[in-house]
Amino acid sequence: HPRIFVPFGNTTSSAAGAYQILSRTWDEYKRDLPDFSPASQDIVAIRLIKRRGALGDVLAGRFATAINKCNKEWASLPNSPYGQPTLTMARAGAVLAQNGVQSSETMA
Repeated sequence: HPRIFVPFGNTTSSAAGAYQILSRTWDEYKRDLPDFSPASQDIVAIRLIKRRGALGDVLAGRFATAINKCNKEWASLPNSPYGQPTLTMARAGAVLAQNGVQSSETMA
């Protein structure tokens, strides 16, 4: 993890990589990973989704449900409580569809 702290409002953020993983979060999971490569970041993201109880939802295509479980992990997800710009659920659904992913739920 690069551990670069960037000012954001009244705080700073160490979010880095494809999933904007915080340095303190990375520290929880790095012990069995070789580096901060895309593959290692993917593993951590899956672990975070699982930790939020959303992995089964993702695997079943229940993306709206998964997003609502993970929006405290990723601040840009719909309905995230952190007060920064977020996607709408409809936009999240559109991004999934543009990438060939179909949700078994309405994304509105």
